[in-house]
Amino acid sequence: DIFSGCENLKHVDLVEGAVLRDTVDALLLDEWRNDMKGKLGAIDRSLPTAPAGDGFDDEGKKAQTVQSWISSVLHKIIHYKA
Repeated sequence: DIFSGCENLKHVDLVEGAVLRDTVDALLLDEWRNDMKGKLGAIDRSLPTAPAGDGFDDEGKKAQTVQSWISSVLHKIIHYKA
């Protein structure tokens, strides 16, 4: 886990976040926009409680949490844009 031992990893800044926010704002239904805004903010609620591991034999779950979140956001965008 690349973030093993990173206790202070609690927030993700999106590269090209403005583009992603513009994409979300362009969704046709308010329900879709609200759902996506919730998905985008979910990582900042999940990371603080994800175990960081100790950097040795306990890898933690920070990287897995980020990967799952990215996958979830992409799947939702693809679903709504289809």
